[in-house]
Parts: sequence; C-alpha cells; structure tokens
Amino acid sequence: MKYLQFLSCLFILFACSCNEVNPKGEKEIRAFVKQWNEAHTQLKSPYLDKYYMAIVTYYGKERTRTQVQESKNSLFQQFPDYTQRALNDEMVITKEAANYLVTFTKQVSYSGIEAQYTSFLSVMYKNGEFKILRENVAENTQDLDTRIFPSSFDNKVIQSKTRKLYGDFNGDGLSDYATVISPEIITSSNPVECEGGCNSVIMFSHKDLNPITIQGAYKSQLENLKDLNNDEADEIGFWDIKPTSKTLYVYDATNSRLLTEPVVINTTVHKNLKLIDVFKKTGPNKITVTHSAQDHGKWILKTEVIILD
Repeated sequence: MKYLQFLSCLFILFACSCNEVNPKGEKEIRAFVKQWNEAHTQLKSPYLDKYYMAIVTYYGKERTRTQVQESKNSLFQQFPDYTQRALNDEMVITKEAANYLVTFTKQVSYSGIEAQYTSFLSVMYKNGEFKILRENVAENTQDLDTRIFPSSFDNKVIQSKTRKLYGDFNGDGLSDYATVISPEIITSSNPVECEGGCNSVIMFSHKDLNPITIQGAYKSQLENLKDLNNDEADEIGFWDIKPTSKTLYVYDATNSRLLTEPVVINTTVHKNLKLIDVFKKTGPNKITVTHSAQDHGKWILKTEVIILD
C-alpha cells in the first residue's frame, strides 16, 4: 500500500511538472534581459530583433518585429554612442499568468547625456526561448518626447520610406497624411509567407490617431474617401490586393472603426474595376457599394446602399 502511495505521489509530481508554464527561473530571465540591454549598441543592434515576438506592444503601440528593429536602427543612426543597462543590475520579476513582468531602472547614455527611466518588459517563454511581448517605460515618466523615445522619431522614419496619402483624418481642419507599413514577404508561393506574419499597418502622421492593423494583407493601396459620416474628418480606404481578388476596407480614422463590411471584388471575373465603380457617397451618411457575389453558381456584381451611423 505504501509503495502504491509512493508511486501515486511520483505520478502527480510528474504530471504537475509537465504542466509547468515556464521551466526557466529568475536567473535565466535576468540573463536574458541583461543580454538584451547589452545588445543596445550600434555594433550589436542588428541582432535585436531576435529578442521580440512577431507582434509587440512597443511604447503603447502595436508593432511588428520588423518595425521594432527599424525603430532601434533609427535610434542608433541618430546616436551611434547610445548604450543602456539596468542600474546596478537590479530587476524585479513578477509572474503574470504565463508571462513575466521585469521592472528595472534603465540607465541610458548618449551624446554626453546620462538619464534614468523606470522601465519594464513583458517576457514569455516559447519554443525554448524567451521573447519580449511588451516594452515601455512607466506611465508617469517625464520627457517622453526626448529624442531617444520612439514617439519623437518613429513616424518620421517609417513614413519617409512609403507613399503618403494626404487628408484631414482627425477633423482638425489641417492636412495630415497616412502611410502603410507592409510586411516583408519571405516567399510569394501560395500561401504567401511574411516575416512576423502577413499583416499591414496604416500609420498616421498625427500623433492622436492610432495605427490600424489589417490582418492577412501584404500588398495594398490607400484611398482618401473624404468625409462620409459628417464628423468633419476624412475617412480612409484600404485596398487589400491579392492575386485573384481585392478587398476595400472603409475606416473611420478617428476611432479605427470599420464603417461597413469589407467590399470584396473577384478580379478574375470582374476586371479593371476602379474605386468609383465600387464605392460612391450618395447622400448624407449614405454610401453605395458594389461587390462580387455568386448567384446560381455565377459571379455577378451586386450593389447595396449602406446607411452609416
């Protein structure tokens, strides 16, 4: 009987160990964060992307791993002598469900300036490696517009590389612009594979407008749809372009909300359709859309009138 009880205890212990979320301990997490800090030099910065998940909450904004790397590259272009470390190598590690919150005082040095910021990383253990889910500084941090933080240069760097669509997307009566950050395509075979996932992000020059992520989009085109819902702000159209279809997403940029269901066109059957063929403003808070639909096995063009909220 005692032998059976002993075996039962061993079985329970083994089962619990198999369900352990993260087999690594504090020592390994500290080593990971220390290596990440040490990689913040111009020489090592090209390897920073390996520390991040495919999608990261980066200083309050959702970014792809590639976009985070671009941000880091920009930092070192401006400040080649930049370094950072955890002050006195001190870190506080707190378990958050399956993840770990690592809080520390980040001491930075650049252009003869030294400063300290309460910083944190949210880290998870996946496929035998630690990866960063979130990176930020404390909410009460002063001088977040200082030149070493993404808010001061990210939009300028990212948007300088892409085509700009101008409009008044926040309704303040002044012109601003939007751009699309497209994923890096690894292979164009079917299905297409992209670095960090095939998602595109609409970015706005005005800091009050949040980025809009479109899942599964790797080739696109933007349209200024003008003010559709009488809020004095221009709406933005996003064409998701695929080999046999294109889909129009109509967004209210002020709140990142879709104003209608995506308008899908089968470009194999319905060729050479332009924006005016599929989308029109036909009255106050009213639009007319035309999309591809199947009717008794045949593809037809179907037109609908939509009343906007």
